[in-house]
Order: sequence, then structure tokens, then C-alpha cells
Amino acid sequence: MSYAVMVLGESGAGKSRSMKNLNPADTLVIQPIRKPLPFRSAGWGAFSKDNPDGSVIVTDNIPNIIKCVVNAEKWGKKHVVIDDAQYIMVNESLRRSAETGFTKFTEMAKGYVDLVHAAANANNDVRVYFMTHIQTDDFGFSRAKTVGKMIDSQVCLEGLFSIVLKCQARDGRHFFSTRTNGNDPVKTPEEMFDSPEIENDLAAVDAAICDYYGITQPQQQEQPA
Repeated sequence: MSYAVMVLGESGAGKSRSMKNLNPADTLVIQPIRKPLPFRSAGWGAFSKDNPDGSVIVTDNIPNIIKCVVNAEKWGKKHVVIDDAQYIMVNESLRRSAETGFTKFTEMAKGYVDLVHAAANANNDVRVYFMTHIQTDDFGFSRAKTVGKMIDSQVCLEGLFSIVLKCQARDGRHFFSTRTNGNDPVKTPEEMFDSPEIENDLAAVDAAICDYYGITQPQQQEQPA
């Protein structure tokens, strides 16, 4: 089975930065919004049928993203990172801004839930990281950012994940929180991480997940269909 992981954080907290120690040859980064990576990224080229050694795809189309998750392992990719994942819903909401009624919100929620389910249930050992902006409600509780209360009332996104990390920056240091502070949905399996704060390094997180679940890495690589 595949493994879905949510990574929360304010803009600038270090979500995208945490990817810099991943190997671009076995990483697939999906960008709903095209933007440069925030680190030296000469080896992170565009991924396509003509360039299967590439690493970056720009799309916010849920069926296309699910296809990437399902096929990632046979393409030689060990991890899929959906950067700025909240823009999957934001972009669809803007495209459908002229529509009235509540149906569109139900459809957006269902589409995103279907994506998370696909990321957690693909027939491979790929880890899928949802890098997501954070929002704080009137009571001071932080959660994954969506496109509004109509979505929030229908689904608790964090509840779909067994691993929820939080990116933070303090005193010039970027790090992940692995345990809740009581006002956020951070959670990790028992004994996966020894410390409530770990380095802002997605490669190290990925290694810890593989060790915890006994994941072995595939060797075969095929070109995308």
C-alpha cells in the first residue's frame, strides 16, 4: 500500500524547502501552481514521457494526479510531493466562481477526498506528501487550509491521514513538529519519531517512515505510458 502524509505550515515556514535533500531522480513533484523551487534545483527538470528522468509536473487536475500516484513506482519514483496542495481546490473554486449553490463545494470536497484515498491505497509503497497551507480559526485552532467553511463542514482533511507534520520557523531555524501542541492536528504513529521537533528534512522523514513500516525500495524503472 502507499502512504499519504500531510505537511502543514504557513507560507515561508519551510514546506517546499524540506524537499532539497530528496533525490530528484526518484521524486515526483506536482505543482498546482507553477513556481521555482526555493533551493538550488538544476537537477529538478520537467517530467514527461520524453523526459522520464524529470521531477516536476504542473497540474491541478485530480485524475491526472491520481494517475501519477498510481504509476509513480513503475516510473522509478519513490515519493510524490504535492506542493501547495490547497491550490487544487482554490483553482477549481476560481474556475467555478460563476456557479451558484452548494453542489460545487460537495464536488470539490469529494474530489480531494478521492485523491487522498488514492494516495493512501495505491498498489505500491510510494509515499505521497501533501504540502498544505494552514489556517487558524477564531478559537486559535490551526488546521489545513481549504476554500471555506462549506468544505470544512463536510470533511476534516487531517482525519484522512495517519501522519500530519507541521513546518515551523523559529530563531532562524526551520523544523518539523511531530506532536500536537494542543491547538493543531499534528500526529505521528507511536515511536516513529523520538523528538517532538525534528530537522526540516523530508528525506529524513521519508527514511523514518520506510524504517517504521519496513518499506523496501523498488529497482525497476519504466517510462510513463
